[in-house]
Amino acid sequence: MLYDQIKKANVQAMKDKDSVARSFYSVLLNKIMLENIKKREKGGEVDDSDISNILQKTVKELEEEKTNYQKVGNSEEVSTIERQIEIAKSYMPKLLTVEEIKAIIDSLEDKSMPSVMKHFKANYNGKCDMKMVSDIAKGN
Repeated sequence: MLYDQIKKANVQAMKDKDSVARSFYSVLLNKIMLENIKKREKGGEVDDSDISNILQKTVKELEEEKTNYQKVGNSEEVSTIERQIEIAKSYMPKLLTVEEIKAIIDSLEDKSMPSVMKHFKANYNGKCDMKMVSDIAKGN
């Protein structure tokens, strides 16, 4: 499971005294634990698709943070954030491309927005950017 890989990488970052990776893994593991608490309240467990979603959100947050540091000219923080983004992306599954999403939408019988979103959430959770799916579905 992805969670176990991340925990092992966190331990390795501690052993290597890699503060950048260590701080990233700490934040990521906390986010996963919070999601796990929410899931357990509903009787579920965190799975790899949930972790992929957390990673996607984290990368988006880091991208925004990086942009802000670039605006103020803090190149040291920018390089730190770029490394954290690189670490996060190493755990993310390959996302569906625009063409793949269009092909899936075209193959659906019901192309209404709720139906399309429900299909992608059920079958491709963590493997696609849901905002991109929404934009493509609106264009079809």
